[in-house]
Amino acid sequence: MGIEISIETFLLVGSIMLFVSLLVGKTGSRFGVPILLLFLFIGVACGSEGLGIDFHSPEVTQVIGVIALNIILFSGGLDTRYGEIRPVMAKGLVLATAGVLLTAALTGLFIYWLTNHVIASVTFSLAESFLLASVMASTDSASVFGILRSRNMSLKENLRPLLELESGSNDPMAYMLTIVLIQFIQSPDISGWEVAFKFLQQFALGAAFGLLIGKFAVRLINHINLTNDALYSVLLLTIMFFIFGFTDFVGGNGYLAVYLGGLMIGNQRFVQKRSSLKFFDGLTWLFQIIMFLTLGLLVNPSELLPVAGISILIGVFMILVSRPLSVLACLAPFREMSFNARIFTSWVGLRGAVPIIFATYPWVAGVPQAKMIFNIVFFITILSLVIQGTSIPAVAKWLKLSQPGPKTHKLKEFDIEFSDDIKSAMAEITVRPEMLEKGNTLIDIPLPDKALVVMVKRGGNYFVPRGNTELEPGDSILVITDNEDTLRDTYRTLGVKPN
Repeated sequence: MGIEISIETFLLVGSIMLFVSLLVGKTGSRFGVPILLLFLFIGVACGSEGLGIDFHSPEVTQVIGVIALNIILFSGGLDTRYGEIRPVMAKGLVLATAGVLLTAALTGLFIYWLTNHVIASVTFSLAESFLLASVMASTDSASVFGILRSRNMSLKENLRPLLELESGSNDPMAYMLTIVLIQFIQSPDISGWEVAFKFLQQFALGAAFGLLIGKFAVRLINHINLTNDALYSVLLLTIMFFIFGFTDFVGGNGYLAVYLGGLMIGNQRFVQKRSSLKFFDGLTWLFQIIMFLTLGLLVNPSELLPVAGISILIGVFMILVSRPLSVLACLAPFREMSFNARIFTSWVGLRGAVPIIFATYPWVAGVPQAKMIFNIVFFITILSLVIQGTSIPAVAKWLKLSQPGPKTHKLKEFDIEFSDDIKSAMAEITVRPEMLEKGNTLIDIPLPDKALVVMVKRGGNYFVPRGNTELEPGDSILVITDNEDTLRDTYRTLGVKPN
């Protein structure tokens, strides 16, 4: 029996779930477990068949999912640099469109054959089979971004920007396939020309309004002159929702518009850019957690067991057959890409929150067998995150595609960051006794010519040093250099290891 709770208790329980998710996610990432999968399991554990939180609303889940997906796609666009995706633009767009379509077609045919000739307990019509396949056809941006960025993976052959571009831009195709198939199941007389026109309209208007509003938004942000700097992040959030809502209102694809709008805005200079990017980074993680917890709450584990067999068969088929065949076919014209890179691209076909959210659309629309479709998608998502999500670093290493990532220097004592336009490097170094052997003043420390100590922290006090400033063991000094090479020379000269 579910537990009815007040809004105050809901906020209390919600905050505890978020806190537990953060702690579990921090622990789980050390063992290679995808953080988002842990959030999903926490939601399941707290649901009606776990701790007893009564939540059975696909409508509310859909609303939360749409908001979360907007934030994830927009933030992904903000963080993506043109210079990174330009070399892989053609490959990414082919995978995001033809790749999704081909994956849905192959998987749909397999589901129809499986449920009509092999498994007697479940039977899907051809349209229902393609609907189930279309819901799962796109890779999940939250999962791909979360795994690649949280582990700071560095891959050869521009694979990381390719995978992020694909996952950030292929949701619109899967969404369109899902909506069109729902309409076809409910109104079988819909014509092929209507479907083709709707596809063209959605993609054309989505791309056009995403880029146009994104370009206009930068001018607005730079000229609106808000009195409180914190409001610029709120303005950017407002623009994001406007892009999605307006594009959808005029008949375009809001998800595509949001991603392209973020891409357009993120690659231009605007007021309070760094603080806005950090705001969206935190907001993205918050809504990813909320989204996965909500999806976990919605499912009943007892309903997953009856669909385990068919889910495993479909999931394995997608991982080993339909996704690889689709990727190999789509990337066949790009001969400069190695076979290992193509195999790795097919392996990073992660399913996650997006397919589960799309699975709520048939449920809300009242499509026959929609709840079974939802449960199958949920099971396959877990299967994908467990098998593919946990093995991505190992597969990259096995295929000889991983490489040492760029060294990051995290500052603990000094809350300072450079703009992306500034190419200098900085780090904080703790003064040790051996560094003061030739004298205890700043000028006595042998620093490279292009390295400068700009601040010192001693105890709880910060101050700007001079050449004759006396340093003490335990002081933290902030060093700024022209580039990473000079920073490495500074570490070597001082006889300390990078953080």
